[in-house]
Formats: sequence, structure tokens, C-alpha cells
Amino acid sequence: MLKRSSKSKKAAPAPVPVAENPPLPPLEAARRPAKVAYFNRELSWLAFNRRVLEQAQSEHNPLLERVKFLAIVCSNLDEFFEIRVAGLIQQVDSGVTEPSIDGLGPREQLRRIHSVVASLVEDQYRCWHGQLVPALAEENIHFKTADQLSQSELNWVKTYFREQVYPVLTPLAVDQFHPFPQLANKTLNVVVSLDNPETPDVEGFMAILPVPRILPRLVNVEPSLHGPQRYIFLTEIIKLCASELFPGYRIYGAHAFRVTRNSDLYIDEEESENLLKKIEEELRNLRRGAAVRLEIEEGVDDRIFTALCDHLGLSHEYVFRLREPLNLMRLMSLYDLLDRPELKYPPFTPAHPPALQAPEHIFEAIREQDILLHHPYESFTPVVDFVEQAARDPEVFAIKQTLYRTSGDSPIVRALIEASRNGKQVTALVELKARFDEANNIQWARQLEEAGVHVVYGMVGHKIHCKCSLVVRREAKALRHYVHLGTGNYNPKTARSYTDLSLLTCRDHITREVASLFNSLTGFGRSPEFHHLLVAPFNLHDRIQALIGREADNARAGRPARLLAKMNNLVDKTTIDNLYAASQAGVRIDLIVRGTCCLVPGIKGLSENIRVRSIVGRFLEHARAFYFENHGGEPLVFAGSADWMPRNFFRRAEVLFPLEAPELRRRVLDDLFPMEFKDNENARELHASGAYLPVARHDGESSFSAQNSFMAAAVQRSPSP
Repeated sequence: MLKRSSKSKKAAPAPVPVAENPPLPPLEAARRPAKVAYFNRELSWLAFNRRVLEQAQSEHNPLLERVKFLAIVCSNLDEFFEIRVAGLIQQVDSGVTEPSIDGLGPREQLRRIHSVVASLVEDQYRCWHGQLVPALAEENIHFKTADQLSQSELNWVKTYFREQVYPVLTPLAVDQFHPFPQLANKTLNVVVSLDNPETPDVEGFMAILPVPRILPRLVNVEPSLHGPQRYIFLTEIIKLCASELFPGYRIYGAHAFRVTRNSDLYIDEEESENLLKKIEEELRNLRRGAAVRLEIEEGVDDRIFTALCDHLGLSHEYVFRLREPLNLMRLMSLYDLLDRPELKYPPFTPAHPPALQAPEHIFEAIREQDILLHHPYESFTPVVDFVEQAARDPEVFAIKQTLYRTSGDSPIVRALIEASRNGKQVTALVELKARFDEANNIQWARQLEEAGVHVVYGMVGHKIHCKCSLVVRREAKALRHYVHLGTGNYNPKTARSYTDLSLLTCRDHITREVASLFNSLTGFGRSPEFHHLLVAPFNLHDRIQALIGREADNARAGRPARLLAKMNNLVDKTTIDNLYAASQAGVRIDLIVRGTCCLVPGIKGLSENIRVRSIVGRFLEHARAFYFENHGGEPLVFAGSADWMPRNFFRRAEVLFPLEAPELRRRVLDDLFPMEFKDNENARELHASGAYLPVARHDGESSFSAQNSFMAAAVQRSPSP
């Protein structure tokens, strides 16, 4: 249990007027060490992906879950190259030499990234071939290459090729009459080296076989419900049977490859009259983005290899020669193909809080008390119920909703459409620039507009990343506001696998400020005032610095001082500097940072009072929560959508909301933080060297997983059937 003021056990105090706190003065030069250390953002992110790979390597996890973790490593690397590496390459090409937070220029960052990625990918394939393939074979799940097929299997594969693959393949010759084809981002291709026996003096030819996305990448050979399951990758089949596409030619090599391209959207919103149409145009242009990585099977002919690199304009440091199979992300489908529950995590059903058992009485329940939900341990259904009941309740006049990412068949969107058709005033702030979800959000935006919903595309220069839902309801002769505020997206599917926090409240001072936020986002509001919410880009950054500074002042004055924070990423230099200053003042600081962390802990004279750990486990840690001891008043506890990064502070609309009810604070202070600091199974501690090492266990100490503990506790809180 964390030490805190005993006052928190009394009746809920008047909320602390955060905006009235004195701003943090600039760090005094005398308090700044001669040299301040920072970790590189990109290398820190790669260290996070290494921790994901460790989950694939760990025999403590069920076998098919390990396969999923391996696929996630590949997917993460794809996005890393599409966005982060692409940006660095553009900086180099543009002559930008400005260093990152740790002093490394773009070119040096790229050099180090290549070295780290090469090692990571090597270990990734070592895990697949050396650990997972043999372990799968022990479970009668076999992966075969073409030369491992029995005669019966070979016959089946050739028949499958002729009937299912051959009809949809289109061979593309590459010569002086056939220009090199445009290859879409991350598509699978096979490059074929061949020659004409009738013209031995003519140099060999090259052809490319783009593999249609519609074809399954994993093929079950001679499928049966019982007995061994045998799989072969589609590229193996295509390489084996490629000669059937080139009659009369001799094939002497076939190798799979894929190209990763720059996939960031570059939109000047102030020059774009119609943001929706502009983004649709940019999405079409992504297929023609510059190449930033080539992955190709090892053993390819040097002439073919050089031709590919030359056409793509890639130097060799952006090329990775890999063992088969390419794109381990395709292993994700194996999880669904196999009905082997003993090789997966035990099923878990989120608990449904007793106070919200009757959806039709959800507003009554919120009036009685603030409700905090911890997903996925507690169901996301009450959040959906909140919007659905608002859509149907005749006393509800208006609904305002932010949508950053949502599911393909979104009940939230359906409820907003229903509400509009029921005559309610409905406003949806749809973030069109939610990376990789742009197309989905455009689709939903059009459907909402057709149903009469007022769709707003956010603020110029800012993404709408906050998670807010506001309901205006008539009660007696007055209007009452209800809100949902969260740390995660309005997506019931990801809510089953992401850890997040949700607050349902009708506290007037909170709901008024949420209403003011919506007015600022949909209308004009250059400097709205927020006294209880911390809102980016308005007051969030300044208030966080002030709260850190207050803890430092308390420590210098000999008063209790403590800071706890849980987030996805910690990058902002000003915040890190102020955390360093607080550490030097004597503040005990414990951070849980899942992903990127540029702060260096444990350096004497700088950060010896700061501990940083990361948790990677069954669920994706996504919640953000913050605790400030705040001596002289009640401890402050916030949750919300914002990490401590420049983009969250200055380029996004974000909300951190206070947890004011004592019982909700206790859940965070006596449950969430202590359990995650106790974790010695999935937690890794960040050291000053940059290494993330397993948390040390004391003699006789047993293994403890915070996520498993939360699941067990949720089941205990759930009412008996």
C-alpha cells in the first residue's frame, strides 16, 4: 500500500483548483548538472520491441500466444520503418542535421537503428526456426518447406496451386519493353530469375509475381480435422510452381521480397479547403510513397538484388536478407486457424460492475456515485451502454462524442446514428488523421453525416486524441450533464486486449469543463479556462510542470514528496528535465513507461531517486495515470489520454481528468500502482545503461503478474451468476 494522507479516507474534499497553482519557475542553473543524459527515442522504441520479442521467446507463455507475440514484433517493425525511419531518411535527404534529444543527428540515428534492427531481426528468426517451429512440431503442428513435402503432399500442393493460385497470379516481365512495376507498400512479391534455352547468349531475364492480398499466406496441406496439421507458406508454393507461369523458359531462382514505403500523411490543413477529400487523395498516394526498406530472402542472385535496389533507390543499409518466411506478421492467422485452447491463454470474461448491471438505469447509477472501470478486467460494455441508452432515452437532448479509433462494426457509431434519427442533437469529432485508421474514419464520417450527425474534423494543426463523451439530459426542470472520460479508444474490440481506465461521472464542475472543451473544439476557443481538467494544447504542459515543481519544492522544504506516473511514452525534454530536478530535490519518483522512455534513471546526482519499469504481457498496457503527493492538500490523482510527449502536449487535443472520489483514488493508489510495482514476471526495470532487465526477486519470492492479479480480482468483484 502506498503511503498517502489519511485525509483521503474522509468525505470527498472540494476539488483542488489546479489552474490556480503557481507555475513552475524555470530550473535554476545551479540545479542543472553539467551534463544531462537522455536516451534516444528511436533506440528506446526498439528496446520496447525487444521486450515484445522476449514474450515470444518465453516458455512461460502458451505456445500460440508466443507465435502471436512474434507476429506483433514484425508488425511493429513495419510501422517503425513506415513512420520513424521514413522521417529520418527525409531529414537526411533534406540536409537536416539538427540532433535529437540525446544529441544524435539523423544520419547517426539511422546507422544505429540498422545495427539494432539487424540484431533484432536475427533473433526474431532464430526464435521462429529454433524455438517455435520445433515446439509446434511437438504439438503435431508442422511447417514445411517445398523440399520437405512427401509425394502425396507435393501432389496436393501442385493441385492447390493450379486451382487456387494460378488463376489470380499475373507475371510481370521486367526488360526494356516492360518497365519495373509499381509495387504497393508491404505487398508480398516473388522475383523470378529465368532464361531462354534457345538464346543462350542473351543475358537472363527477370520477372515479378505480385501475390494478391486475397490469397491466404498460410496453407493447410491436406487439411483434416484429426491428426497432424501441416502448413506451408504461400510463397513456398509459388516458388515451387513458378515454372508453370513461364512455359519454355528455364528458372534458376525464385525469391520472395517485400518493400516498405513511407506511409506518413503530409497535409497542409490551412491550404486544404476540404480535409476529407485531401486525406482520401493522400491515402491513394501512399501506395506510391518512397521505399524505406527492402526485405528479401537470402540467396537471391546478385544481379537481381542490385536491380531491385537500384530501382527502389535504396542503399544496402535499408536492405535485409532474411531466411524464409518473409513477413512473420502472417503467423497471426495461425492463432485462429487452430482450435487448440490448451495452447492459448485461458479464456477470460471481463467482470461487469454490480452498479451497472441494469443498463436502463445507468444515469441513475452515475448520479449515485462516480464509477471507475479498469479495462479489460472490467467490461467495456457499460461505456457502450452509456451511449446507447443516451440514444434511446427520450429525456436526452444532446450527445457529443470524440472518435479517434473505433471498431469496424462500431456500436458507438450505430448509437450516434440512432440518436440523430431519434431527433437528438448529435455531434461527433472524428479524427481523420488517426494513423492507419484514416480510411475507416472517413467511412464512418460519411455515414454519420448522412444520418444527420454534425461531424467535425477537429482543430487545425491538432489531432483530436482525447476520449470524451458528453450527454445532456433533462431531469425535472433542469438539464444535467453526464460524461465518460477515458484513457483508451471507443473500440469494444481493442478494449478486450488493452488496459485502460474509464470514468463515468455527473460532477457539475467536471461536466461543465467537458462541455467547454467540446465548444472549443467545434467552434472558436483560443484560450478556454480549465480549473479541474488538464487539457492540451491549452494548459496540460504548464500544469504538469507546475505539479512536478510543487513536489520538488515540498522535498526541499523537508515535507513529504512523491510522484507516481504510468504512461505509454516519456519523451518531452522539459518534463524530463523537471523530473531530474525533482529527483535532485529528493522527490521519490516511480514511473511505469510501457514503450519509449528518453529519461535515464539511476544516475547519481541526477536521477538516483527515479525508477522506471515497463510491463509487457498478455494485455497491452495503455492506461495513463498520475499521482502527486501534493503535501498541504489532498493527493492529486489523474488519468487520461496523454503521454508525456511533445505531440501530446502541443499537437493534440488531450484530457487528463481528476479522480476525486476517495474510493476511486484508493483503487489507483492501493491497487493499480502497487500491483504493477510488485510485478516480477512481466516487468522489466530500466537501468542507466539502457538495458531493460528482469525485476530482481528476493530469496523465496514467488512469481507475480499484475495482470493475472487484476483478472482474479475482477472475477471476485463480479456478482455471482
